[in-house]
Amino acid sequence: MSEAYPWHADSHAAEDRQRWAVKIEYDGRGLVGWQRQKNGLSVQELLEDAAQRLAGGRKVPSITAGRTDARVHATGQVAHLDFPADMPLNGRSVRDGLGYHLKPHPVVVLSAAPVAPTWSARFSAVRRRYRYRILNRASRPGLEADRVWHVRYPLDIAAMNEAARLLLGQHDFSTFRAAACQANSPIRTLDRLELVREGELIHVEVEARSFLHHQVRNLVGTLQLVGCGRWTPEQVQAALEARDRRAGGPTAPAEGLYLVGVDYDPDPFERL
Repeated sequence: MSEAYPWHADSHAAEDRQRWAVKIEYDGRGLVGWQRQKNGLSVQELLEDAAQRLAGGRKVPSITAGRTDARVHATGQVAHLDFPADMPLNGRSVRDGLGYHLKPHPVVVLSAAPVAPTWSARFSAVRRRYRYRILNRASRPGLEADRVWHVRYPLDIAAMNEAARLLLGQHDFSTFRAAACQANSPIRTLDRLELVREGELIHVEVEARSFLHHQVRNLVGTLQLVGCGRWTPEQVQAALEARDRRAGGPTAPAEGLYLVGVDYDPDPFERL
C-alpha cells in the first residue's frame, strides 16, 4: 500500500527531463510486487527497463502511487516516468513504446499523459481504490486460480457489511496494520468499505487517501470471521479499539487484492 514504506522525497523533474504519467494494469502472479527486489521480477524493474529501451539506453526513473506486494494485481495503477527532454514523445508513442518493450510480461500500459515537473504519482493522489475478490463456493477455482481468495463456507455479507460500517471514518488502525509497517502514524481515514455479492463472487470495495501496509488484507481477513459466524460486528469494533494487531483477524491472501484506481484532481488522463 502507498504509505506502508519509508518516506522518500520525490525529486522534481530536472530541466533536461519531461515527466509522463502512465496508467498500468498487471497480473501479479510471478511478480514480487511493485518495488525492485533481488529475489525476483518487479513491476518497477519491468517498467523502468522498458522505458530505458524506449529512451535509447538512458535511465528513466519512476515513482508509483502505491507499492503493491507480491501476487497483488492492478487494473489502474499509476506511476510517473522522467524521460529525457530531447525525446519527441506523445501519449501514443509512450503508451505503445512501453507496451512493446514490456512484452511478454503481464504488465500493460493503458494510457500516458504529460504532466508538470512538480506532479507526483504518489503525492498528488487524492484517493486510492482497492477491490478484494472472494470466490465463495464449495468448488475450488478453475479459471480464477490465483486471482481470488477461495472461501468454501457460506459468508453472510449482510453481517460483514454491518461490521464494515463500524470501521468507516478516521481511526487508529494499529489492529489492521502489518507488524513491519513503517508508516509514521497508524491514523487513517477509511472513506468506503463495502461488500457486494455478484453470484459466487464477493467484491470488497475499499477507498481511502492512503493505506497502511496490509491494511486492506487484514480488514478482509477480519470481516470473513464475521461472515462465517465466528465473530460478531461488536467484536470487530472491540478489535479496532484494542489498537493491537494481535486482536485482529488473519491476513487475507495477496492474490485476491487489486489496485483498481488512483484519483487525482485534476485527473491527467481525463483529457485523453
